[in-house]
Amino acid sequence: MPRTTQVFCASTLHGAATLAAAIGSGCFAEAERRTLLVSNNATVPETTPALDEMPGFAPLREHFDDVLSWNDTIRPFHPAAWTPRPDDVPLLERHLRLLWGLGGDRVELVLESLQDPPALTVAQVFTGAPIHVYADGLTSYGPTRAKLDPLVGTRVRQVLHLDLVPGLRPMLLTEFGVPARPVPARAFLRAVGDLSAAAGEVPAVPDGAALLLGQDLSALGILSGAEEEDLHVRMVRGAAARGHRTVVLTPHPAAPARRGRALEAEAGKLGVDLTVLDTPVPAEVLFVRARPALVVGCSSTALFTASAFYGLPVARVGTERLLERLTPYQNGNRVPAVLADAVLPALEPGGGEDAVPAGELGDLVTALGFTMQPQIHPSLRPAAERYLAEHHGDPRTRRYFKRRRLTALGLPGGIPQRLAFLPRNATARRMVRRARALRKAVRG
Repeated sequence: MPRTTQVFCASTLHGAATLAAAIGSGCFAEAERRTLLVSNNATVPETTPALDEMPGFAPLREHFDDVLSWNDTIRPFHPAAWTPRPDDVPLLERHLRLLWGLGGDRVELVLESLQDPPALTVAQVFTGAPIHVYADGLTSYGPTRAKLDPLVGTRVRQVLHLDLVPGLRPMLLTEFGVPARPVPARAFLRAVGDLSAAAGEVPAVPDGAALLLGQDLSALGILSGAEEEDLHVRMVRGAAARGHRTVVLTPHPAAPARRGRALEAEAGKLGVDLTVLDTPVPAEVLFVRARPALVVGCSSTALFTASAFYGLPVARVGTERLLERLTPYQNGNRVPAVLADAVLPALEPGGGEDAVPAGELGDLVTALGFTMQPQIHPSLRPAAERYLAEHHGDPRTRRYFKRRRLTALGLPGGIPQRLAFLPRNATARRMVRRARALRKAVRG
């Protein structure tokens, strides 16, 4: 009987903490060897420390027999871009078995973001290995971002996730009938506590400060660098309007090291004491080290861990612009942006409606999942039609669902097919403008 080696792939400390919590909670069968395969997916990995080089990694390391680097294995290629040619896969698997000392072991894979490299690459190399998927963010509540090869999808045994939105079940990989299993919150909090205790010198966050969560939206090409800085300025301005005189910005660990002067200038104008942390630690470590009076972000997963796991007050800002900018419509960040907008309170006065009732949230995400991936989830059309027929007139729904997308899918809220020519008809547009002008004149 060959020994079993479990290969756990991780790219962030948050993900590694999730894995440690899952291992400690018995979410995986026993194995003779557990290997952590670290991938540094930063835009320029050479300028960003990998997770095993970050403060606090030591207690997470104890859950694994050894640690390997995917970047070193495939150098000089980038982990997020490289995939092998199909004809090279058998040779590459033999090479990795020799390089990593796997021999004839039975290999099990534990992967994140299975639709993309490097996780998809590893799954394709070890063609017969069973797969467990873990989700360290909100994207698991949305559909699989692309149609997955059945030779990969049918090997998945479970989707492990943090229960960030109580009552909402992940849609990820449900097209293959994969069950979702929550990682116990207590185990995750214990793993983060160990990480925090071992993190050493981390810049102090004053008690009562407003903690601002940066994201890597400009690195992903969703916002420009100037727009992302403007988002941070809005965070400072909103926190100051709520009476916070001390604010701390923690940039995303994978975000480029770039900071303009607008943020400092705005803080100075408002009389706010601003600190920008340079140490790359998960936001959850800061929740343990201090007790922020407010946690502010756009659509960061840490907003939900702060609220659901640490009981901290949270507020979101910038979700409207984010939803406008996300392209293509199937972009996996759409569901996190919608969840933040629908569930969390707005930072700015008049910045949003009441939270979507818990009983409606599942129907909203189901409808959103169908519009994002109708080929993957055709059976969800009736549920999407029901939801949109009831809610398509709401301003919030019009923000979440693009009319062009609804039109293309023939769903309520789109333009009826017989009138679909109107937006492209110059004469019709002139008539509409004249009618609007006449209406204003009559009202005046």
